Amino acid sequence: MSAPAAPRPRVVVVGGGISGLAAARRLLHRGADVEVLEASPRTGGVLQRAEVGGVVVDLGAESVLARRPEAVDLVRAAGLGEDLVHPATAAAAVRSHGTLHRLPAGTLMGVPGSAEQVAGLLGPAAVERVRAEEDLPAPPLEHDVAVADYVAGRVGREVVDRLVEPLLGGVYAGHADRLSLRATVPVLWEHACRGGSLLAAVRAIAAARPADAGPVFAGVTGGVARLPEALTAALTAAGATVRTGSPVTALERDPAGGWRVGTPGGTRTADAVVLAVPAPVAAALLRAAVPGAAAELGAVETAGMVIAALAVPTAELAGLTGSGVLVPPVEAAAAGLRVKALTLSANKWDWVAAQRPDVRVLRVSLGRAGEHEALDADDADVLRWATADASTLLGRELHPTGSAVVRWADGLPQYAVGHRDRVDRARAAVAAAGGLALAGAVLDGVGVPACVAAAARAADEVLPAPVE
Repeated sequence: MSAPAAPRPRVVVVGGGISGLAAARRLLHRGADVEVLEASPRTGGVLQRAEVGGVVVDLGAESVLARRPEAVDLVRAAGLGEDLVHPATAAAAVRSHGTLHRLPAGTLMGVPGSAEQVAGLLGPAAVERVRAEEDLPAPPLEHDVAVADYVAGRVGREVVDRLVEPLLGGVYAGHADRLSLRATVPVLWEHACRGGSLLAAVRAIAAARPADAGPVFAGVTGGVARLPEALTAALTAAGATVRTGSPVTALERDPAGGWRVGTPGGTRTADAVVLAVPAPVAAALLRAAVPGAAAELGAVETAGMVIAALAVPTAELAGLTGSGVLVPPVEAAAAGLRVKALTLSANKWDWVAAQRPDVRVLRVSLGRAGEHEALDADDADVLRWATADASTLLGRELHPTGSAVVRWADGLPQYAVGHRDRVDRARAAVAAAGGLALAGAVLDGVGVPACVAAAARAADEVLPAPVE
């Protein structure tokens, strides 16, 4: 007579964004009994899409880094591989000194490899400052610093203000004076630790990239937000439980072993828990059970942002090329602009352009760390600001026929100087508690591939070996 099968380990995943869904999928394939608890009415987190003026567009992340495997592999595993696409154009412009300039090719987070790349975009004195960089002493960096401190010290402040700042703002909604070089631009951090010319390092990094590396970014026909939709359906079909509208209000040790997870609908027990929620939420849940980790996560600042999508008649955008416009903070302040970027969605994605030839959608982004005006404003004000600023940037009067506004409060953790060490301490404290792991954008990167990688690590930490 054979022995009864061992019970399946029960794992609760708190958070149904891409991190939680990716962790749940890995745990399910490991043989766990998985329940995902998501506070909001839907899964997907900041991956969301909507119809605007008869055109479906992403209102959160619209692409994933294609040169890392995690996200594109997950897209394929979710059954969307045939819908992977690449931008029709990635040629963005940046506003500098009141004029639009093509964003120089071959830069690294805005840092050029030569003075010639920024001629015309920067003032003459700033260009000469860049040119002089290779003659400056370049000792190795001994500790983490803000991106602005390192880059401005090498190539001058104007490179930071007009190139680095808008690119970092697009990724992190933060400021170069506070964001960690080690955490946000690790390839430059590694170079800085060795010492030597920054311009030479940028050129070497570009030269080392394989000629057949392929496009940097990928999207999904119909929207990247289809990924969490497909994952949710697949998890449910495979036997996992995915509950929306189910906020977790408490996390405590179960005297019998494992964890007790409290919700308004009752308490459930679990052998293990993965916390895949924003840092403030994770900190609140860990305050009693793992106070050390709670303190580390609670110290992470977050930034909110707003996306305003504007549907306009195609004729109003006639003749415009490129994927969009970046607006540095110094330029926004000088011109009285509120937006930090806009994307010409139909120029960037063929699948968007194909939906309605007579309508084009602009995605307008507002909000950086420390800014709350757009987050707190009425939709009508946000749309008025977005329309006025987009009209100014594009040099033509726009008349939207449809619109949508989405707010991402606390959506982007700020990787301050020392962030990597903070994450290491938080992870160590959680690991010491046993049966508990962290996932999410606060850890190793805010992009989808980094979140998927962190989710895999979390799943492996709570369930390290396949269940036989």
